[in-house]
Amino acid sequence: MDETIGLELNDTKGYFYVSVDGKQEAKMTFVFAGKDKMIIDHTEVNPGNNGKGFGKKMVAKAVEFAREKKITLVPLCPFAKSVFDKNPEFRDVL
Repeated sequence: MDETIGLELNDTKGYFYVSVDGKQEAKMTFVFAGKDKMIIDHTEVNPGNNGKGFGKKMVAKAVEFAREKKITLVPLCPFAKSVFDKNPEFRDVL
């Protein structure tokens, strides 16, 4: 099984995704609010993939991206917010 966690950027918005054997199985969308803030607005995981940790992996990738770019994350998506609530090590980017 070949799993990839990636990022697609398109000017002021984009998404993180999980791809398994070349098929996109999960997606977390965001929009930029100015130059230093990114709002995570939606997370979806394809049926049959619940419990595989794809959502948390995408949040972790977003945290890594935020740290690199020195930006703040705003988790409006209830799922993303729950991941931040459960993982204090991610909160430095809030």
